[in-house]
Amino acid sequence: MARTISIGNQSFEEIREKGYFLVDKTNLIKEWWESADSVTLITRPRRFGKTINMDMLNCFFSNRFQGRGDLFEGLSIWKEEVYRRLQGSYPVIFLSFADVKQNNCKDAIQKIKTIITGVYRQFFDTQDKLPSQIVQMMQENMSDVAAQSALQILSEELSRRCGKKVLIFLDEYDTPMQEAYLHGYWDEFTGFIRGLFNSTFKSNFYMERGIMTGITRVSKESVFSDLNNLTVVTTTSEKYASCFGFTQQEVTDALDEYGLEESSASVRQWYNGFTFGSHRDIYNPWSITNFLKEKRLFPYWASTSSNGLASKLIRTASADLKEKMETLLNGQSITVNFDEQIVYSQLDENESAIWSLLTASGYLKIENIEYKGIFLEPWYTLRITNLETVGMFSAMFRGWFSSSDANYNGFVRALLSGNLKEMNLFMNDVALATFSAFDTGKHPSARTQPERFYHGFVLGLLVELRGRYSVQSNKESGYGRYDICLIPQKTTDPAIVLEFKVHDPDEEKTLQETVESALKQIEEKAYDSMLVEQGISKKQIRHYGFAFEGRRVLIGGN
Repeated sequence: MARTISIGNQSFEEIREKGYFLVDKTNLIKEWWESADSVTLITRPRRFGKTINMDMLNCFFSNRFQGRGDLFEGLSIWKEEVYRRLQGSYPVIFLSFADVKQNNCKDAIQKIKTIITGVYRQFFDTQDKLPSQIVQMMQENMSDVAAQSALQILSEELSRRCGKKVLIFLDEYDTPMQEAYLHGYWDEFTGFIRGLFNSTFKSNFYMERGIMTGITRVSKESVFSDLNNLTVVTTTSEKYASCFGFTQQEVTDALDEYGLEESSASVRQWYNGFTFGSHRDIYNPWSITNFLKEKRLFPYWASTSSNGLASKLIRTASADLKEKMETLLNGQSITVNFDEQIVYSQLDENESAIWSLLTASGYLKIENIEYKGIFLEPWYTLRITNLETVGMFSAMFRGWFSSSDANYNGFVRALLSGNLKEMNLFMNDVALATFSAFDTGKHPSARTQPERFYHGFVLGLLVELRGRYSVQSNKESGYGRYDICLIPQKTTDPAIVLEFKVHDPDEEKTLQETVESALKQIEEKAYDSMLVEQGISKKQIRHYGFAFEGRRVLIGGN
C-alpha cells in the first residue's frame, strides 16, 4: 500500500513516526560529516528539500533526540555502525530565517531577535541558575550588539553544560537579504547581519561545525567579509548533488509506488531538468510529491512564490536582456557570463547578476560551462528548465500588464482584428499604466524607456499569442532589422510588422510624422522580405508604426 503524502510537512520526526512518504536523503549526513568542513553554505532553489534536510540533520545529531535511532531505521545511514554511535551526540542550535520578510530594517532586525529568543527558550524554560548574560539574551528588546553575539554566547553555555562544541544549522539564511534589497534597506541591514554571521560562524570558538542553506550565494564582501572558513556549495558544485531534489531513479520508484508509471514521460517534461553539478536529471520534489497526491499535472512549484525580485529585475532591465529572455521563451538557449556570487547592492547596475539569480532559483538550467580568456572566465549556456518554469515566466510577463487600467488584452484583440482606433485607445491605456514600471527610475531617458517598454511588450505578446503566432523582435529581414514581427501559425491569420520610434522634435514636427517615418522605414527596409520568403502574401501582411512621446503613443498603419 502506498504511503500517505503529507504536503508541506517539514518535520522529519513526524514524517518518520507516522510513516509518511519520504525519499531517503540520509546520504547527506555521511557526505557532510566526512567532508570535515567547518562552515558549509548550500544553495538550492526554493521547495527543494532544504528545510526537511536540515531538520533531518537536527534529528540525527542533536542530543535532544538521543536514543531516537528509530527515526533512522531502514534508511541508508543506519547501515553503518559508526553513524549509529554518532546519532544524538551533539548540542545543536537550529534556526530558520524563512519568516524574516519585513519591509523595513528595524522590524527585520526585531524579527531576528525574536527568533533568537525563541531558540534560547528551546533550551531554557526558566531563567533559574542562568548567568545574567544569558538572561539578557533571552529578552526580545536586547540591543543590536547583544543580538549579534547571542548565538555565540548560547554556544558557550551549551558547550559548557554538554562538554562538547555545538553544531549550528541556519536555514534560509538569505531570505532577509532579499527582502532588504526589495524594500530598500540593504545598506542599513548588512551591517547587522554581517556582525551576526561573523560572531556566530567565524569567531565562535564553541562551534564544532555549521551549515547554512539558502537560494542564493550572497557575495562574501557583502555579509561574510571575515568568514574565511566558509565552504560554498552552489548548483554547479558536485558536492551534495543528489541530496536535494529527486533523481530519476527516485522518481521512477515513486511513480511505481503510486501506480503512475504511465505518466513518466509527461512528468519528465513538466518537472525534470534541474542540474546540480554533473547531475542533469534532477526533478522538482515539491511538484513531484504534489503530483503523486493529486495525480494531475499542474504548475505546483511555480504557484508557490510571487517571484518579485526576478520580475523586478527583468522588467527594468535593458532591451538586450529582454531580447535574451525572448530567446529563452522561444525554446532556445543563450550563452552569458556571470558571477555566481550575488552582490545585492549592485543588482541595479550589474545586469549579469540576473542570470545568477535565475540559475540559483532553478528557473534556468546550465547546459554547458566553457572557460574563456586568460582569466578563464566562465560562460554559461542556459535554457529554461522545464515546462513548469516556462509557465512561471509566462505568468510573470503577463503580470506586468495585469493592472485593471492597462487594457493589454484589449490592445491584443484590437491588433489582431485590425481596429486602429481601438489600438490607439488601448495602447495609450497600457503605456499610461505600465510605462514607468519598465525603467529603474535612476537614469530615466526619453529614448531608453520606450525601448525597455517595447521589449517588455514583446515578452507579453509571446505569452498572449503563444500557439497562434511566432513572435520575433529585432531580427534581420530585407535591408535592416524590424522591431517586432508576428508570424501566423494559420494561413487565415494576418502577419504583422511593428516599428517603434521615439518622437524627435528636430526631425519630425508631430507624432503623426513620426508614425509616417516608422511606416516608411518598414517599406524602404523591406521588412516584409522574410515573410514573403515563407510564402505569406503581401496582402496578408499589415504594417503598424508606433510613435512615442513620453507616455503618449500614436499608432498608424497601412
